[in-house]
Order: sequence, then structure tokens, then C-alpha cells
Amino acid sequence: MLRYDQYIPDGARDGAPLFVLPHGRGSHKGDLMGLQPYLPPSALLVTPEAPFPGAPWGYGPGWAWYRFLGGATPEPESFRESQRALAEFLAGLPERLPVRPGPLILGGFSQGGVMSMAYALLNPGAVPMVVNFSGFLAEHPDVEVTPERVTGTRFFWGHGEQDPAIPYALALEGQKRLRAAGADLTARAYPMGHSISPEELADVTAWVQQGLQPGLSR
Repeated sequence: MLRYDQYIPDGARDGAPLFVLPHGRGSHKGDLMGLQPYLPPSALLVTPEAPFPGAPWGYGPGWAWYRFLGGATPEPESFRESQRALAEFLAGLPERLPVRPGPLILGGFSQGGVMSMAYALLNPGAVPMVVNFSGFLAEHPDVEVTPERVTGTRFFWGHGEQDPAIPYALALEGQKRLRAAGADLTARAYPMGHSISPEELADVTAWVQQGLQPGLSR
């Protein structure tokens, strides 16, 4: 079981939206907890920690989801192992929460965004909404982009036009593949590097609230 931090709002109720936000390369489970104020007040937030120490791969003292080979290519076996660990984590998470969660919003920054998009494609229809902050669409033998794989999932992809770590050109390539498969994709570009901006957070918040609205109205 992956280690994780969580935020449960006071008065949390069954059916509350569940945000699961994996961190980026070389970071840790507490990194994306800072996004909590931007989420709907009723939302549950869980931030899992990657299973691999980053130091052996040169990523600093934090943790990593996979070894990066360059371009949009993760090392196949470490990526596959982290996908297995993430799937196990998500399957067991509801019983560890104090309330029964509602819709799942899976998303993360950099490697966390890569993992989130790949998980949705590997588990068609399992994730209603995916948020990718500055990640890429993984070139991996298990990750296929087909109409069957994208059905039932809404994707948000935000990316910096001056990103030195994951070039914006990779975002355009990945977005093109998703659109070709018929994905429900909202893509936004921002005048920034490899980061998350207040403007992007505002766009994500509005997009998530729009996606939650049908459920809230029932």
C-alpha cells in the first residue's frame, strides 16, 4: 500500500468528490496538499507517495513513479510497477476513508499527470475526470489511445508554453492523439515553465465544478 496524506473536511458526507493527486518526480506525498484550498469545499483529498526512491536515478531526496528515459518514454518496468501499485491503492482507498466517496478526480503534476492519464487509459471508464498538470502522454507498450480507452473520461491538460522539463511540443503531440481517439479533452496553455499557475488552478476549478454539476443536481 502506498503511503499517503489526506484531507477530510469537517462534516464530510457520503458521495463527496474524491481527488487523488500524485506528485511529480523527486517530490513527496505532501507536495500537492497545497492545492486543497482550490478544491470544492466538500471534496476529499488524498495525495499518494510514489514507490521508488528518486536518489538512485538522480532525482534528489524525494520519490519517483518511474525512471524517465527521455522524450515521452518512461522505463517500462518501473512504470508498470507503479501503475500496479496505483491500481491497488485506488481499489483499497474507499475502505480507508471515513465516508463513502463519490466521483473520482485523478490528477497530478509532471510524473503524477503522466501516471493519471495512463491509469485512465489502462482502466477505461474507471475515472470520470483526469487532470494533467504539465505531464505527457506516455509512450509505453501498455498505454493505448483508442476510442474505447477514452470513453467515459473527461481530460483536462494544462501546460506551460516555456516548459523546459516537458516541452510544450510534447503536450501538443499528446493532445492530438487524444483528440484523434475522440477524447473529451480541455487543453490550456499558459505563459509559464514547469509549474502550476493561479490561472491554471482557476481553470481547473471551473472545469471540475462543471463536471460535478450533474451529480450535485441529483
